[in-house]
Amino acid sequence: MSLGVRHDERDGARRAGGRDVVSVPRATRTSAPGWRDPRLWIGLLIVAVSVVAGARLLAAADDTVQVWAVRADAGPGAELTEADLVARRVRFADSDDLETYYRVDAALPGGLRLVRGVGEGELLPRGAVGADDALTDTVELPVAVEAEQAPPTVAAGSVVDVYLVGSPGREAADDRALEPGKPVLREATVVDAPAVDAGFGGAAGRRQLVLAVPQEAAAAYFAAVAELETPALTVVRRG
Repeated sequence: MSLGVRHDERDGARRAGGRDVVSVPRATRTSAPGWRDPRLWIGLLIVAVSVVAGARLLAAADDTVQVWAVRADAGPGAELTEADLVARRVRFADSDDLETYYRVDAALPGGLRLVRGVGEGELLPRGAVGADDALTDTVELPVAVEAEQAPPTVAAGSVVDVYLVGSPGREAADDRALEPGKPVLREATVVDAPAVDAGFGGAAGRRQLVLAVPQEAAAAYFAAVAELETPALTVVRRG
């Protein structure tokens, strides 16, 4: 009998106010993992490994080296200083190739005097620099060229190739004939380049260029011109 009374009392309490009362379980709060939790240390290890691996990948991707390049066209005899140079970042496939140029992180030798012309933006090779006695065989060669056969950007200091075309003369020697497609002058430095209206034969649309070339190259040029009845020149600027 007492059991039935207690049961009714509980039912009555649950239906208090005419509504069913539902008991809600107590909420449990999650706690942050402590420093002894192995998951925390594993996460930190993964982050550290990712940072180190990323740094190594970036370092391996940038294997370029800074070397000096010429800021503007310069001809034989020109003495270069650091103000005439600009740093260029280059990737060399062969480390031996790097040794033929001047590195930015190394001290430049004094008296960088060119023995041949170099064009604007060209890397400065060690082979283009030498002593003054290497310039003793350089001569200034004047050439007349049609205005449309020379780029208007050709100016003093430009490095050019000169092509010679024309019909062979009757007395031309076959063994001295100029091979087609090959320049008669290579890597000649322009010493002077007046404008068409101020240069040689301006009224006829011809332009005179003064080129610095080795003495042997000048002799070969005159020999090639003599072999042709109507020689014509084309000037191609390098760089």
